[in-house]
Amino acid sequence: MDADEAMRVNRALNKMSKLYREAKARKLAALGLHPGQDVLLWLLAQQPEGMTVSELAARVGIEPPTATRSLARLESGGWFRREPVPTDRRQVRVVITEAGHALLPAIERAWIELAEETMGEAGEDELEIALSTLETANDRLRLIVGEGPLADE
Repeated sequence: MDADEAMRVNRALNKMSKLYREAKARKLAALGLHPGQDVLLWLLAQQPEGMTVSELAARVGIEPPTATRSLARLESGGWFRREPVPTDRRQVRVVITEAGHALLPAIERAWIELAEETMGEAGEDELEIALSTLETANDRLRLIVGEGPLADE
């Protein structure tokens, strides 16, 4: 790859990252959420018994204080509740509520709409090539930053 191609790749990836985040923010704002909060709620919904803040942070790939701040912003929506962890008084388990479960279809709908709008009229073959290329690039970036190719997103 020459310098011109490298610049083109860098510009495209940087621009896509910024634009995708902004488009996602607009869709989620209609639900009263900020980017990242959708993922926290979705992950909580996958664990009926809930998760500790540390477990949730590890699954998302963020630091526990960042997860704590995001959860504090989410708390007013009544989308989860905190329960004590009987074996460790320092920990709390975060459990999604019925209100949180009720929000999941709208979150998933926003994700689908954004994916469809982003990919436009791409055919099945084009979509597969794009996804394969992006997944390979993600795997390479995970190795570069030391997460390994199978780390959770």
